[in-house]
Amino acid sequence: MAGGRRTRHTTAIVIDRTKLGESDLILTLLEADGSQGRAVAKGARKPGGKLAARVQLFCELDLLLAVGRNLDVVAEAQLTEPHATLRGDLARVSAASVICEVARLTSFPDAPDTFLSPICSRALLACEQASDQPHLDVVVAAYVLKVLSHQGWRPVLDSCVACGEVPVTRFSALAGGALCESCAREVEGAEPVDATMLAWLEALVRSTFDQLLAAPVEAALASELLALVHVWAVTHLDARLRAYEFNLSV
Repeated sequence: MAGGRRTRHTTAIVIDRTKLGESDLILTLLEADGSQGRAVAKGARKPGGKLAARVQLFCELDLLLAVGRNLDVVAEAQLTEPHATLRGDLARVSAASVICEVARLTSFPDAPDTFLSPICSRALLACEQASDQPHLDVVVAAYVLKVLSHQGWRPVLDSCVACGEVPVTRFSALAGGALCESCAREVEGAEPVDATMLAWLEALVRSTFDQLLAAPVEAALASELLALVHVWAVTHLDARLRAYEFNLSV
């Protein structure tokens, strides 16, 4: 580039956008290696600007970035996957927004994790593929639980997390998973769960998105799963998840 400014090439998913000045945006990016990056997209808020349509939330990009002291600057951006069918559909946008919110909270600058970018991309595609609201709920819950499990917050589901006994009849995010009836008396807020719910929680972690999208699921159960995983995420990320809260209300 002019003046010998150093550049770097990356592929990334746009997981957040922040206004800068009158016409620019700061993009939060989940890069291909799983690290989180930030870059200024100059003029991206100008109607008809060349970057405006290329740096939307959820877009997957091939980027050339000018390396800056504090923030990189987008020199070139090519769309590789726009996830266009998410747009204009409130339920799908809401679900995809949760995925990006959790991606932002579970990725970090200069901390590569090659698990994160592929699963985020696949989850966004699954939001496009979901046939109805229950399957959208399952996609969101699965993504969140898979990522948190990968990062060390996997719930214990096959026996009591406190004493190791079976059967289990309760679930507590604070305790770390399933509880027997006896141990649950010592844990405030432990929620009742049945065998179907526990089997679904296990499936959210172990099953592929293709398998989950093909599985029949009742609306009430999917809604319960989404709410239970929300409590799990809030507890272990120690953060308020505003996009997730909105999604629960859709």
